[in-house]
Amino acid sequence: MTDTPTPGTPGTPGTRERLIAAMTDALRRRGLHGIGLTELLAQAGAPKGVLYHHFPGGKTELAVAAIDDVVARMLRGLDTLLAQKTDPIEATRRWMAGATGRLSETGFESGCPLATVALETTPEDPALREALARAFATLRERIALALEEHGERRAQAQGIAALIVATYEGGLLQARVAQSTEPITQATETLLSLLASRTAR
Repeated sequence: MTDTPTPGTPGTPGTRERLIAAMTDALRRRGLHGIGLTELLAQAGAPKGVLYHHFPGGKTELAVAAIDDVVARMLRGLDTLLAQKTDPIEATRRWMAGATGRLSETGFESGCPLATVALETTPEDPALREALARAFATLRERIALALEEHGERRAQAQGIAALIVATYEGGLLQARVAQSTEPITQATETLLSLLASRTAR
């Protein structure tokens, strides 16, 4: 039997981090409206008062924090691959393959929370839409920068980055509903192969 770390010990996530982790998991699997506040707090092991202490805006503010955290982790993963591979196309291929593998490992239950929340938002959710727009723009900009550093012109790099992010998000959505990696694998390989052959000319 292993000991359970007590809150506040080194390496133990704090309440804020647990809340964000619980929200992220909910967004990946069920969407923003698929989990109630009581269930979310139970998963995080946090009372309601603590939620509003860290996130005065409640569930919406917590969702925004989870979106920002997801993007930060996505960028760290992408940056690690870009540091290992001088070719941004190959680095992007591995980045997308990693996301595909994670989706498959969860039995196609845990997708990208960005697309999941984006499909749920309405004009009455300006904070969420702003966070999502910022998230997608940040991903596109990072990929575009890598392409520029590899010699691509600015305008072309931005267009290619937009295609990559669209393929990533749309492919994961299709794979999740199809319960198969084929849609995203096919789209990824086709797009990146076309880009690779273009830059090789």
